[in-house]
Order: sequence, then structure tokens, then C-alpha cells
Amino acid sequence: MEGLAYDALETAEERLRFYRHIPKLADPAEQQLLNKCFSVMKVNTLASEGTIKQRWSTPDRVPHQAMWLWDSVFHTLAMNKLDPLLSWDFLKSVLDTQQESGMIPHMTKVDGSGSSITQPPLLAWGVWENYCHTKQRLHLQYALPILERYMTWNLSNRDRNGNGLLEWMIEGNPLCRSGESGMDNSPRFDRAAVLDAVDFSVFAARDADFIALIAEELEDPETAKHWKEKASYISRQIEALLWDEGEGFYFDRDMDGNMSQVRAVSGFMPLLLNQTMPIERIERLIKNLYDPQHFRTKYPIASTAVSEATYGTDMWRGPVWINMNYLVYTGLIKQGRAEDAKQLASVTIGMVRNYYEQYGVIFEYYDSYDQVPPPACYRKGPPSATYDIRRKMDVIRDYHWSASLTACLMMETSQRVEEAASDGKI
Repeated sequence: MEGLAYDALETAEERLRFYRHIPKLADPAEQQLLNKCFSVMKVNTLASEGTIKQRWSTPDRVPHQAMWLWDSVFHTLAMNKLDPLLSWDFLKSVLDTQQESGMIPHMTKVDGSGSSITQPPLLAWGVWENYCHTKQRLHLQYALPILERYMTWNLSNRDRNGNGLLEWMIEGNPLCRSGESGMDNSPRFDRAAVLDAVDFSVFAARDADFIALIAEELEDPETAKHWKEKASYISRQIEALLWDEGEGFYFDRDMDGNMSQVRAVSGFMPLLLNQTMPIERIERLIKNLYDPQHFRTKYPIASTAVSEATYGTDMWRGPVWINMNYLVYTGLIKQGRAEDAKQLASVTIGMVRNYYEQYGVIFEYYDSYDQVPPPACYRKGPPSATYDIRRKMDVIRDYHWSASLTACLMMETSQRVEEAASDGKI
């Protein structure tokens, strides 16, 4: 009987109000893709439930059905454009999972249970970006002590050799050597060895810089100075210990000081650092990006270089991931390579659009050579004959961060990309 009291038109308008704020693009096909991106994001936004006291986000409704640390940050970056207070809910929901030790689990369920590992530390970046839209100082005041404790936990528990570089937790599962890194089955981890990790160290340095920014905004110069110094030290260590001059690339390093030599997309992450990178290193990284022997494929950026012996279509062993493209895009802009960033954004949008128009969904990842459609890519083994995500986790459809970061690329570059295309530059 309660349902009879609802005004159908009013209810429909309320449900559709979310979409009224989507930016308008000149290209109708791109507008349709952008609308799809936000539809995926809306579907993967959930109401408070159990121990999660406000709205939160999930990577997908099936199979993950939980809240994940770095995923949630990526989700906020596009949501900031439509509803920044909703983005804050996403972030607060993750911040609230902090344990007494300071650790924040990589995954938390509504019943309060969570994992024993963490995930890439991107939360301070997410909080700062959200603040740029909300200007809610109370949010910064709430987040700062949590972010400090979390970064302190990372620095205390993930630097076993004390050299300022961080190491991901390594697990025993050959199909998921390092779920903590988010790059579960990357060949970086095939030897199951503990490594000073390029990406972990960069994320830590970068988030320390954002903690310093937050502290400055809250007029806490001592805290800001502390975290600036931490960020600077980690950045110097990355430049000193993880750069291979012979290869012109950043690699992980084992505990004996040997470079891993597995060339992966993680090697581009130092582009994100605030500390000035020598121009010759930027040039050599760009050379790797455009080298067909390593990373230049139809759809960049391969998660593992095509020169690696185990390159393929299985998750982090070759396919393109939108989150890594977005991070490299961001790093290229930071290093003054706007044209390279614009080209990467344009190709990435085209890739997602191509398969959206064929399948009507936005996929978790894509074959960098574009020889295999996403449903046929491996995901910790070959795909099942019949798509049934509840029985076999094949490439996930309508994946939240793919949608969010594609939307970011479209909103951030649409005008510039249109201008460049008209000039024949792309």
C-alpha cells in the first residue's frame, strides 16, 4: 500500500536528477559514452549499510560487493564533478575503516570484516581533490589525523630494509602474488620476492605531499614541514635507487640491491612526483612509451611491456587498465608534456568508446594489441565458455573506476582534444 502513495513523476524526476548535472559535450557519441560512465557510477553507489554509516562505492555489484581502498579514491575523481559531497561520503567510508594500528584495509564488507592487507595509498590525494570542490575545512580536519596515522603505518610496516622505499606484501597464491599492490598477477611478482616497489614508493611520496598540503590549508606548518620532508626523502630515494640508467626506466629493486628488470607500467609512476625529474629522464620515459618493442601498442599503455616473455591478455600481464592510463596522463601533465597527455587521453577514450559501442558496457581492462575483445581476455586463466561472473570471474563489465576515469579524461580534455583533432595533431 505504501507504494501507492508515491507520485510516479516526482519519483522518476528524483531518480533522474543525478543525470541533470552531467556536462554537455559537443560530440553526441561522446556524450552518450559520458552518460554511460555516470550511469555505471550511480549503479555502483550504495546507501549506508551495516558498519558503513554513509554512502559508499563498490568496484562493481558482482562479484566484489564490498568497498575497496584505492578503487574508492578513483571513483571520487569523476563524482567530484557532479556531487562532491557524495564523493566525500565515499572517502569517509574508507577513512572510517582505520584500525587501531593505523592500517586501512584494502577491502571492507558491510558486516565490518575486512582484509589483513592494505592497498595503494591514494587517500590524501582523494581528500585534497574533493576539498578543492567542497571547500569544507571540517572534512580536512577529520581526515588529517587519519591520513597521518595511515601513512605512518605504511612507512613503519612496509620498509623492512629501512631505505625509505616501500615493499608490497607478497602472498603465496601464484595467481595473486600481490593483491596489496592492486596489480595482483603482474610478472613483477612472479619470483615471489620482496621488492622495493616503484609504484608503492611513488604513491607514498605523493600522498605525503598531499598530507602536507592539507596541513598547510589547516594552518599547521609543523605538520606540513614534517610530511614535505618525508615526501622529499622518498622521492630522492626513488631517483637514486630505482632508476636504471642503461635501460632508461624505473624498476623495482630486490633486497640485495638488484634491479628486477621486469618492465611494467609501474615504471612510469615517478612522473607523478613533485620533486623535479631530470629532463633527460622524462625524455627516456617518453621514449619507452612510444617504443613498439616495449609499450607502443594499438591501445597504450600495456600493463606489462610487450618485450616481457610472459606478456599476454591476462589482467596485469599486458592489458590496458584505465586507472594506470589516468595516472600516467596526470604525470605527463605534471612534467609539462601536455601534448603527450592529450594523445594518451584521446586514444584511451577511443578504446573505451569502441567497445562500449560494440557491447554496451565499460570493461575492467582491454587487450593492448586489440587482437582479442575484452570478453575473451584471460582473467587469472582463460575465460569461461558462458559468461557467468558468479561462477568464474571473467573480465568485469561496467567496472566503476574504468567509468569514472574515462569520464575524467573526457571532461578534462574534450575541448582541447576537439581543438587538436581539428588541427590534425591527433
